[in-house]
Amino acid sequence: MTGRSPPWPNGARSAVAFSFDVDADSVVHASQRAKAPGAIAALAHMRYDPHVGLPRLVDLFKGYGVPITCFVPGWVADTYRPSVEHILGGANEIAHHGHFHEWPSGQSREAEREALMMGIERIVSITGRRPAGYRAPYYGLSENSFDLLIEAGFAYDSSLFADDVPILLESKAGRLVELPPPASVDDYSQYVSARAFDYLMNISPPSRALAVYRAEFDALHEIGGLFVPVWHPAVSGRPAQARAIGDLVEHMMGKGDVWFATLEQVAAHVRGLIAAGTWSPRVERIPFYAEPVLR
Repeated sequence: MTGRSPPWPNGARSAVAFSFDVDADSVVHASQRAKAPGAIAALAHMRYDPHVGLPRLVDLFKGYGVPITCFVPGWVADTYRPSVEHILGGANEIAHHGHFHEWPSGQSREAEREALMMGIERIVSITGRRPAGYRAPYYGLSENSFDLLIEAGFAYDSSLFADDVPILLESKAGRLVELPPPASVDDYSQYVSARAFDYLMNISPPSRALAVYRAEFDALHEIGGLFVPVWHPAVSGRPAQARAIGDLVEHMMGKGDVWFATLEQVAAHVRGLIAAGTWSPRVERIPFYAEPVLR
């Protein structure tokens, strides 16, 4: 049976998988390298993530009994191990987010493979198992990324704003479940204005950001879709923003027919449906084009 929306567990109308990119100050070191130790403001801004924002968010969701997926660079897992281990206090998932938050599209195939393996090793040292999922730093997938992910045994990726429901990506190496986030629910678009990063925008009050998130969720819920927000503890772990997330969770719970899951659980459910022949997702061949359309 083929349909746009998959049947979700327990008759749920939609699925929600809350995701957080736990970047910490890896982004400062990766972008500024030798100059990073002198970037005091930027470092302090991002170290809020493991020291304050991440524990607050983990505890918030634990209070609701809702699992989350945290995408963690390998270096962050090493450097802030106690904070990252705190993620495992509930039924949460730690997934892969590069080793030093490097742009995969700026790496050679071998450098990208090395970063992938290093990140896997660090996550295994904390969880005891290989990560099931991956999100590319900066969403910056390369033409090699999917082959490397499939070869490394990943079950899913969550980097492409490709659909409202899960799809399958097919490359010469095999197939990978893609769990697409909506394009409008990255918290950087709502909240971030930082001179330390030369990133100046109008900051939304949490009420406005919450209105965006609710509208996106409500629409996806109506069509039976998958809601995967992309948030960062250094941003959404601040008190007012975290409180707005709590309001959003309560709004979702009020629907009564939402499946809250980790992204790994969603990917496993999708694979189960495919194996049983009860649902067939859209399949996209990677790369999308074998050669330039225009020369």
